[in-house]
Order: sequence, then structure tokens, then C-alpha cells
Amino acid sequence: MVNFPQCLLVGSLEPYSGKSGIILGLARLLHQQGMAIAYGKPVGAAMNTDDVAKEEADIEFISQNLQLSANQVCKPLMFLDEETITQRLRGENQTNYADALQKSLTGLEADLVLLEGPGNLWEGSLFGLSFSELAANINATVLLVARYHSPLVVDGLLKVKQTLGDSLMGVVINDIPLDVLETTEKLVKPFLEKNGISVFGLLAEDRLLRSVSVRELAIQLNAKILCSEDHQDLMVESLTIGAMNVNSALEYFRQGENKAVVTGGDRTDLQLAALETSTSCLILTGHVSPQPLIISRAQDLEIPILLVNQDTLTTVEIVDRAFGNVRLQEPIKVQCIQKLIAEHFDLDRFITDLKARR
Repeated sequence: MVNFPQCLLVGSLEPYSGKSGIILGLARLLHQQGMAIAYGKPVGAAMNTDDVAKEEADIEFISQNLQLSANQVCKPLMFLDEETITQRLRGENQTNYADALQKSLTGLEADLVLLEGPGNLWEGSLFGLSFSELAANINATVLLVARYHSPLVVDGLLKVKQTLGDSLMGVVINDIPLDVLETTEKLVKPFLEKNGISVFGLLAEDRLLRSVSVRELAIQLNAKILCSEDHQDLMVESLTIGAMNVNSALEYFRQGENKAVVTGGDRTDLQLAALETSTSCLILTGHVSPQPLIISRAQDLEIPILLVNQDTLTTVEIVDRAFGNVRLQEPIKVQCIQKLIAEHFDLDRFITDLKARR
């Protein structure tokens, strides 16, 4: 076997569970302990050219944030785009990715390589790069990130333990609603520990981490920004649809904070009502430009207005997808996840267990 540094493979049961955030937060803590860190993502999940560009940008963002040099970054061996998959199915792509992975890790200047696994445990199987294959191929230690949906999160973790055996060092349960955090601490964690699964961290949900920047929404919607372009870094935590009468609107809009309000470009009354509450941006549908007084008021309040061609239903669907595919490219999010990890991750236990596996 080719020689390379110790590897920690960070995986998840489902996409968008918080792997990148955990890696950023953990890497910062390990660096403070004097450990040299490298980062890689062997399997890119991008399905088309635009997604490849986004994923490469995410990798670059993590690398820059951690201030990694070129020989501390292991770039994807392949992306799961349609052309690559088709070539593999036809037998045109016979690459031995197991060997390619080992070779890509040689020469990395690090004490520990943090590898971000695929979106789930079976993605990449066609190429011999499923999660379990990755772990076995490089004798990696595994840290699993599980997003909390219910106490049945234990189901998936128990199955992973059966599959990975001793290579599973432990788990982090992420995005736990505040009202069940205590129950998770007193019920779920002891159960997992009793079944041989170390729980290194229980992280409560944070609205900021599930938010989307105005800039990202503008990109997803292919929107024209009518004003306050220099405030696209504002974060959107929720979505509100303005379709009621104006008498009900103000009270309704006050219920949401840091929200995006989607309404028709001709609804001046609703637009004014939205601007008087905690609104991060207005999204106006139907390609109908607002009245000059709306733009003037939004400029005064430094609230961007996004003009889109889509109807309200299509716009809402696009925004909902954006919330479901949250990326970690805003510095404020990085600060938030690093604070969560610093406060709620058992670093001493983690380092002790990690050293025992060298």
C-alpha cells in the first residue's frame, strides 16, 4: 500500500447534513492543537457543469478558509455527472479509483487528512468509491454526521455501525431542535454509547446555518437586483408569501424575522408593509417593476429588491430548494459553526481516540 498520512473520513446518512461545517470547525480546533491538516473530497456529487463549478468553489472556499497550501488539498477524483456515469456503464471508463485515491493522498503535508465523504453511504458505488469502500481502501477512521429528524436517528447509526465495524470512531448529531435537545442528551446519546457508538457532539439547530444569502437567492432565481446591491450578504432565514389584504399583512409580516417576502410586482401596499418589518429582501414576481417610492424606501432601509420573471409558485419552489441545499460560503456561517464545535464537541476525547488509531 502507498504511504500517506492518517485519514479521517467524515460521512453522513443523507446529503446536506453538515459535513463541510463539521470539517471546518474541527479542522480549526485541531490546528490550534498544533496538528497539520489536509482536506479532500474524493467524490464530487455534481450532476452538471454548473454544479461542478459550485462544488469546486465550495472546495476552494474550505481550502482558503483553512489556509491550506496546494500540497494540503486533495481534489475530487471524479464528479458524478451524467457523462462520467454513462462512460462507466458502457465500460469506456475502466479507471481503478481505489489506486487513484491512494496515489492522490501521497505527498500531502499533514498529520491528518480530513476527507469529506459522498452525500450518503452508497453514492459512488459504481466507481468503487462508496463510503465503506473509501474507508476500507485507505484504512480511514470514520466520523459520521447525522442530521436529527427524530429519535429514530439511532436506526441509521446502528446500521452504519454494523456495516463499518471498528472503523467507525464516533458520531456528531447535528441540527437538533432546541425542544428535544435535553431528551437527545439523556436518551439518545446514552443508548448509542451503550451500543458502542461514541457521541462526540450534540449540536442544536441554528437558524443562521439553515439560512441563505440574498446573493444566493438572486443567483438561483436569475433575478435582477433593483436596489441595495451592496447588501446581498444579508441572510434570509424564512420565506413569506404576500398574497393577503393589506390589513392582515403587517401583523403577518411581523411574525417572521430576516425573511424574504415574495409578492407581485404590482402589490405596492404589500411591498410597503413588508419593508416596515424584519425583511432581508423583497422578491417581486411577474416581471412587474415596483413603483419608484418602493425602490426609494428600500434604498433608505438598505433592503435589496429582486425582480424575477417567474410566477409566485415557481419562485417559491426555487427558494424552497435553495433552503434545502444550503451551502457554507458565508463567513458569518463559518464563525457560527466554529463556535458551536468549540463549545459542544468533545475534542479531548476525540484526539485521544484518534491517536489510539494511528
